[in-house]
Amino acid sequence: MTTPPAHIEIDGVPAADPQLLAALMSGYGHFTAMQVRDGRVKGLGLHLDRLDRSTRELFGRGLEGGRVRELVAGALVNAGRRDASVRVYVYPGVRTVVTVADPAPDGPGAPQRLTAVDYWRPAPHIKHLGGFGQRFHGDAARRAGYDEALLTSAHGEIAEGAVTNIAFWDGTSVVWPSAPCLAGITMSLLERRLESVRRPVTLADLPDYRAAFVTNSRTIAPVTAIDGLTFAVDEELMGRVFAAYGSVEGDGLWTNGAGGTHPFGTGRQPTAHKPL
Repeated sequence: MTTPPAHIEIDGVPAADPQLLAALMSGYGHFTAMQVRDGRVKGLGLHLDRLDRSTRELFGRGLEGGRVRELVAGALVNAGRRDASVRVYVYPGVRTVVTVADPAPDGPGAPQRLTAVDYWRPAPHIKHLGGFGQRFHGDAARRAGYDEALLTSAHGEIAEGAVTNIAFWDGTSVVWPSAPCLAGITMSLLERRLESVRRPVTLADLPDYRAAFVTNSRTIAPVTAIDGLTFAVDEELMGRVFAAYGSVEGDGLWTNGAGGTHPFGTGRQPTAHKPL
C-alpha cells in the first residue's frame, strides 16, 4: 500500500512539491560547498568524490559525478553567473538541491579570534546537515566577541573549528589535528602541497606553536588568538599557504564534447584570481 504524500502548507499556502519539502525539512543529508571562478572549481574531483561517498553511506546508493556537474552547470547558467558560491545538498531519496550565491571575496580572510568549546561533531567525516551544535557554539562565540568556535574534547584535544579546519605551525611543518574531523577540500588541497603532518594537538600544546590558520570553502585566514593565548601573524607562512592554494588549477564544469559546451564561451583561459 502506497503512503500518500504529506500535506504541507507554508503561511497557509500548500507547498508545490510536498515530497521535496518534506525531504528538506527532515534535516537529514549532506552537502558540499565550492567557489566557482569562470566555470572552474578547485578540487572539483574531491567535491564529487565527497558527494558520492557520503550519499552511499547515508542512502545506500551513489551520486554520479557527471550528474552533479550537470546540475551545477545548469544552475549557474540559469543564474547568469560564471563566478559564484555554490552548494550542493543531498537529501533522502537522493533529492539534490543546488544553490548559487555571490562569490566569496578573493584574497586572505580577516584574522580570526577563536574560543574553545567542549564539542565534537557526530559523524565528523561527513559534511552533514543538522549542525545545531556547531551553529549554537558558533553563535555563542560571536556573541562573546570571537569570530569562530574551536571544537575540542572534554580533555582539550582540538578537532576543528565550527565551520573550518585549523592548522598550526611549529616552525618546520604545518600540523593538522589528528582528532576526528571533516577533511575539508581546502585543507586537503593544502595538505598535499605543504610540508604537513597530522598529530594530536591539545589546548595545553598551543604555546609550543608559532602560528595558526583556518581554512574552509570561503577563506584562508590567520588565527591571532585562541581564548587568552595570542599568535603573531606569520607573513612568510601565510604567503606560502596562499601560494600553495593559488597553484591549484580549477577543473572546468563544462567541456567541449560529451560534457557540453561552456555557455560563457569556448577556448577562454582561466582568469587569474588571488587565492581565497
